[in-house]
Amino acid sequence: MKIKLLFLLTLTYSTFSIAQSKEELAAKEFFWGANDAYKNVTEIPAKWKNESAVVLYKNENYDFHKFGKNVTYTASVRKRIKLLDKASVEEFSEFTYTKRFRSSKGRFSWREKGNNFVGIKIVKPDGSETELDVEKEAVEVDGETKMAISNLEVGDIIDFYFYRLEPFKSTYAFGFDPVEVSLGEEYPIMDFKLFFETENDFFINFNSYNGAPELKQIETDKKSFRRYELVASDIEKNEYPRWFLPLVELPSYKFQVYFARSGSFEDRAMAFLPEKESIIKKSVTQQEVLDLYDSRFKPDGDIGDIKDFFKGKNYSSKEDKVSAAYYYMRHYYLTRFIEAFYVQEAKITYNPFIYYGNDVVFIQNQKQFIRHFTEFLKREKIDYEIVVAKKRFDGSIDDLLIEKNIEVMVKVLTPTPMYASFFGVHTSINEYSAQIEGTDIYLLSATKNKIDVIKRGKLPSSGYTDNETKKDIALAFNDDLSAIAFAITNSFKGFEKEAQLNERLLYTDYVKEDYALYNTESFLELIRNKKEKAKFKKEIDALNEKLLENQKERFKNNAQLEFNVKEAEDYGYSIDNTGRYGLDTYLTFTENFKAKGDDFLKKAGPNYIMEIGKLIGGQIDLTEKERKRTENIYMDYPRSYNYQIRFNIPKGYTVSGLEKLNKNVDNITGAFISNAKIENGMLVITTSKQYKNNYEPNSNWQQMIAFLDEANQFTNEKILLKKE
Repeated sequence: MKIKLLFLLTLTYSTFSIAQSKEELAAKEFFWGANDAYKNVTEIPAKWKNESAVVLYKNENYDFHKFGKNVTYTASVRKRIKLLDKASVEEFSEFTYTKRFRSSKGRFSWREKGNNFVGIKIVKPDGSETELDVEKEAVEVDGETKMAISNLEVGDIIDFYFYRLEPFKSTYAFGFDPVEVSLGEEYPIMDFKLFFETENDFFINFNSYNGAPELKQIETDKKSFRRYELVASDIEKNEYPRWFLPLVELPSYKFQVYFARSGSFEDRAMAFLPEKESIIKKSVTQQEVLDLYDSRFKPDGDIGDIKDFFKGKNYSSKEDKVSAAYYYMRHYYLTRFIEAFYVQEAKITYNPFIYYGNDVVFIQNQKQFIRHFTEFLKREKIDYEIVVAKKRFDGSIDDLLIEKNIEVMVKVLTPTPMYASFFGVHTSINEYSAQIEGTDIYLLSATKNKIDVIKRGKLPSSGYTDNETKKDIALAFNDDLSAIAFAITNSFKGFEKEAQLNERLLYTDYVKEDYALYNTESFLELIRNKKEKAKFKKEIDALNEKLLENQKERFKNNAQLEFNVKEAEDYGYSIDNTGRYGLDTYLTFTENFKAKGDDFLKKAGPNYIMEIGKLIGGQIDLTEKERKRTENIYMDYPRSYNYQIRFNIPKGYTVSGLEKLNKNVDNITGAFISNAKIENGMLVITTSKQYKNNYEPNSNWQQMIAFLDEANQFTNEKILLKKE
């Protein structure tokens, strides 16, 4: 595994392509100059001698300064690492980074060029040092710059830094990207320092969690300048097992810096700012949440087209009307323009949106959606609340610190409460992120025209039957067993269909569905010029044909991997139901193909062995290390995987070995249940694997192991086709 600089500061770095500048020399002096207290540190504690590598020193720095409209942001990191085995040597044998960048911050940022500097030196066990000439030795490959380190060996120390100097202009409130990381990493760290330098107009939200050290202020000579540092030592390496949330369980820190030049911009900032720049904000109160959002979620938007849609329509309940409004808005503000986005991306025409007239309106974010959807609810005199939530992987709502981490949606107070989130092309009413299911939330509401009430609440959670993958697999051999035919019906609902919708549906599958439902015109129907329409149609048809061919080839390869066949011959695929109008509706598609018989059969004298257990797909095969887990278990959501396998037994053969296909492990954490029987010359196998909760305490881990092992063992089970 090669190291990518992108991950070291969650930034993209580059190098100067000219001789060393004043800034570049300053960067080198900053890390490796006369004041470097770690230049002679080479030894590690005996307790870490068997580690892959040990970080002798890690230093992160963030500087924020301004002069008039000009803002300068500097972010840098240095690591001095002792490599103790071949794996770590391989890890650091190549650096990959981008060489050029323009700032993405502030106004007109595309004009602002940033300078980035990289320094790498190798310290051999005898104390000799070699500084690499990064500019000379790096090469550009496929748009990336790569730096190979050929003479790295076990026992070496690699000492490197990345220094990013980014200037931009800002005349308004601006939030820098939040940083949220665990204190430790994959290697133990002897010494660590995090350093901040800011001045007036920069506001810091920062807090430490789960036992991480606190940020402390350092005295400075200037009242307008402020410095802070977090210092730690003897940091054990982190383990990152599956189903784990590091920010919830491990020592960590989170921060965001916000730039707001004056009082008016401070008021307009979409952030929980401290009272003044000299205060580090460590938490957010319930009242502060109310104060930030009291006027920002005021109902607003032109809903004339929605009113027109409802003319002449009657609904049996408020729930039906709210659901209809959500799906119509999804179409009116998004899916009716999808064709135009594809046309523009394919460069069929420069600006396809002109054919929609002058009233093209996109709803572009969750806050804009809230205002628009609540305008509809207000007109319909339907009560609602605004949900303010925080994703599970970032901790509880009580640890709220950074506004960007908030998820907002509408809770509609119909007799059966409903939830409306910012729509995507496939989202449903009552669908929201699995990461906020079951979490504590804030609920905002208004007594008049301004939000002035806040209270705590809790979001509902789905069950394992709500999120389902269901497969019906029918297979039959030909007479001489040389080929096997598959017919597979795949069905997904709940959160299990989210990724499948994006993967399995072409835009043509769903825009046509929406056009028919809402009686709206397609992109080509909007074009009145016949010659222009004919030209565009030819190019769009060619685009769609290419997309369809690529999709079919991709799905064929997926089927070959899923069922472990060398070649899926005569592959066919069709969508039966898109499942786009309800979280509990199924996305269903059918696949058909043929494969070689010997992909599944092994000759055993006159008989054949068939590895039928593999048809339920790959299962989790826990390592010994995983079995000794000490961490709690965090999964995305409860879910179930239900398979039915129908196998036509070849004429002249009987089946033995069914007893091994009947399994039953069922406990509070989950289950694996399978049943096999013969009906009318057909072997019918049903299996159900269930993850019953999205969280399990570590004390339940052994119960999880029980059903995970049973499912994995099933994939090893075989049947014998005995010649009669």
